[in-house]
Amino acid sequence: MSLIPAILKDEALLKDADSYLSDSTDFHIWWLGQSGYLLQWKGKRVLIDPYLSDSLTKKYATTNKPHVRMSERVIDPSLLTGISVVTSSHNHTDHLDGETLIPILKNNPGIRFVIPEANRTFITERVKCPENFPDGLSDKDYISIDEFTFHGVPAKHNLIERDESGNCKFMGYVVQFGDWTVYHSGDTLWFDGMADLLKPFRIDVALLPINGNDPARGVAGNLNVKEAAQLGKAIKAGIVIPCHYNMFEFNTADPEDFIREAKKIGQPYAVLQHGERWSSDLLSHQG
Repeated sequence: MSLIPAILKDEALLKDADSYLSDSTDFHIWWLGQSGYLLQWKGKRVLIDPYLSDSLTKKYATTNKPHVRMSERVIDPSLLTGISVVTSSHNHTDHLDGETLIPILKNNPGIRFVIPEANRTFITERVKCPENFPDGLSDKDYISIDEFTFHGVPAKHNLIERDESGNCKFMGYVVQFGDWTVYHSGDTLWFDGMADLLKPFRIDVALLPINGNDPARGVAGNLNVKEAAQLGKAIKAGIVIPCHYNMFEFNTADPEDFIREAKKIGQPYAVLQHGERWSSDLLSHQG
């Protein structure tokens, strides 16, 4: 089976991003596949949970849980430069991939790495960086880096897990910059108090998984298509952009189902293809 092609990939994606470096008004988001995004604002770039390799496909090739890729890789991670911040929301490889992160850290002097504090030792061993290099957060913590402020919020995957110091092992991030706010949930189910926790941030863009929670897959689950639309509505998100689908055959969802659910309740949305850009000047025109 042929792979789903990216709208933009490698040098073409970089050319598109470079064309907006001087934009001082709007921000831009490119979907990199799975839960990975490139966020660009005022010439500054943030990478959110990138997975840009075939490490999982290779790792599970001879197991009873093969990770058969559905879509082509959007960009060689060694091409990504000018990155101010990269994040990992938790330790699963599609959110913490050594083959992706090691070249990014190497090729971006001065880059900062935002992680769950609970995962510091595991993360630094995987990406082969000094243990004091990453910026660790838990829920209720925040850090400001290069005009971006990252707030840690809990994620439930499939539990809200904490280390012995009470730090969250699975997290989402609310990113504030200028007058804008973007929420990347990481991998999560809906949990009690989630909407009330997020509403005060007045989120413009919510990046939410839609692949659902099927125990038969043998992996931790996420919001399903209906829940992602409903969460967007509950937190009054300006727009929901779904993710965590069309990467692996065994763990995906149909974005058309998400579109139907969003339309039912009047939740604005944008469904992207891999390598596709969404820009904030479209915010009032979506849905």
